[in-house]
This record gives sequence, C-alpha cells and structure tokens, in this order.
Amino acid sequence: MATLFERASINGMNLDNRFVRSATWEGLASKDGSGTQSLTDKMVELAKGGVGLIITGYTFVSRDGQSSSGQLAVYDDRFVPGLKDMVQSVHAAGGKIALQLVHGGPFSNSKLTGMETVGPSDVIKDGEIVSRSLTTSAIGGMISVFTQAALRAKNAGFDAIQIHAAHGFLISQFLSSALNKRTDEYGGVLSNRARLLLEISRSMRKAVGREYPILVKLNSEDFLEGGLTREEAVQVAVMLQEASVDAIEFSGGTVASPEKLMPPRPGLLKSANDEVYYREAARLYKQKVKIPLILVGGIRSYEVADELVRSGTSDYISMSRPFICEPWLIRRWHAGNRRKAECISCNSCFGPPSEGKGFYCVTMAKKRGKAV
Repeated sequence: MATLFERASINGMNLDNRFVRSATWEGLASKDGSGTQSLTDKMVELAKGGVGLIITGYTFVSRDGQSSSGQLAVYDDRFVPGLKDMVQSVHAAGGKIALQLVHGGPFSNSKLTGMETVGPSDVIKDGEIVSRSLTTSAIGGMISVFTQAALRAKNAGFDAIQIHAAHGFLISQFLSSALNKRTDEYGGVLSNRARLLLEISRSMRKAVGREYPILVKLNSEDFLEGGLTREEAVQVAVMLQEASVDAIEFSGGTVASPEKLMPPRPGLLKSANDEVYYREAARLYKQKVKIPLILVGGIRSYEVADELVRSGTSDYISMSRPFICEPWLIRRWHAGNRRKAECISCNSCFGPPSEGKGFYCVTMAKKRGKAV
C-alpha cells in the first residue's frame, strides 16, 4: 500500500514523496520568454517547501504558440542557459523539476506573437477565418518543434518533460471531436485524433532515449458537447502507455468549457466530498492503464490525498493553486500540521500575471496586510 511520504520513482526519476506541483502560468518570464531570477526563486521556494516533483509553468515550443505574456519559452537554443540555471537552483535546494511543453494552438495570442494562430481545423468568426487548419506538412513541423524542445529540456538538465495535451490547447484540440473537424488521418475516429500526440511522444522518445521520463497532461474530460469523454481519455492513456510514456496527469476542462468546469474551477470546497474533480475518471483509468497516474483537480485536504494514494485511485497527488497560496504546504503536512490547504479556489491569483506583476495569492497577501 503506497503512502504519501514514501520515496517513489518514475522511470528512474527518484522522488522524495508523491506530491507534484501541477503547471500553471506564473507570468514571471521575460518579454521574450527567457527565465528570470524571480521565476527561479518561485521554483526554489517550492523545492524547499517539500514538493516531490515541480512541473514548470506551460512553456511554448514555437514562436507562434505563445498564449500569455510572461510565459516561459523553449523554442530556441538561446533559452537553454537560463533554463539550466533554474534547474541547477532547484537541484541545489533538493528538488526535482520537469519542463512542461505546450503550443497554444487557436488559443495562442497573435497580439504577442505577430503570427496567425493554427489548430486542427479552421475557426471561423463573423465570416472570417481567425485560426487556420494545420496542413499535413505543418503537422510534421509541429512534431519536430516539440521534439527539439524536449531535447533542449534534457540538455538543460530537467529531470523530466511533460507534454501538455489538455485544457484546449493545440494537442487537446486535436483529441477533441468537438474541436477537430478534420477528415484526413488526423481527424475522425479517436485513433486518428490521437495521432499527433502519439507521433510527438514517439518522436520525443527516440530523441531523448528510453531512460528519460516523459509525462503527459491529459484531459479526463473536455466538458464540451461532443468533446473528449472519460472513456476516450482512458483509451488515449492506453495508447500513450504503448508509446512508452511514463506517467499521465489527469486534468479536465478547456478554456472554452463552462466556467464551473474550467481547469481552475472557482468556488470554495467546503468539505472532503467536494474535493477531487476527476475521481471517477481516475478509477476508470486504474482499471485499464498500468503506468502511474498523477491526479490534479480540487484536492485540498491531507486526508483526501492520503486516501487517494492508499486506495490506489492515484499514484501521485498534484496541486497548483494551493502551492501559490502556500508553497510550504507539503513541509507543513509532513511536520504533522495536517490542516486543510488555505486555498479557497477564488482564482484571484491570475489577476497579478495579467497585470504584469507575476502570480501570487492575493487573498493571503490581504490577510497579511500587504499591498496587492
């Protein structure tokens, strides 16, 4: 029976516990996507706070794939030295860190990139194409930029990489029949919609070698009419297992989903029964898939996290907003103070990055009497 504070391993990546910091948007990178000391300091704070594995904020793999200001970049070799400094600082603090790789697809920001957005299918608004369908040859190029990004991550010393295939960004859109209207080999049946993700995974594996951990963040459901379902998500997980992916993080929702079902769901979780957004999907996963499951979404209580791992519902517990509020949460729990996480899921932490200030817990800052 697994426990939260036992040492664990994912394809040779040894972790001190089963807690994972799920990726977010810190808004602390430089204008061009380079790392900064402020961003490194946040990663080091998480390592010192006891998080077993830190996953960076979503990092764009090509210039046209940037979604947000202050977003980290890895599309060119010039970013490697800064990323290496981040990794070395985290390692010096005793932590492990993975780089999350993403292309924003139709949710990229043309105002930031100066380039048109692309996705699985044309997106038409008011009679005009606002996002263009990728050609087959362009898909080959997309596989290449993800693979080169993975190699840069490995060269920078990251302990693992994570492919972001959730939340309605490029790969997630290919997986979703609600958003993917293609009629070629990348559209239609699930095996075709999963083709891009699988080809990226296989290409990365060939590039980085068998002993380097590759993780995938995957929607357990899209919560869109005609979108990816739990059953389909588990089928994709089986395909990824066969493609030699080492672990999957289950999340859910997209930026186009109803607000109450978006990835960062708003609203205070008053009881343990309100926690764990994707429990049923996790149970289904465990019936079919052998590689480890990292579960994110609404986990706020030590007892809930402990039950998920002890029962075998999940192998790792992933959180994001609670660590914005309390970077030291795991250290507190490990010391015996098992009080519920302070995070109230208000999403106010996304305000400061939008204003160019970088993320922090506005609610906690107010409690301490600090200016926000």
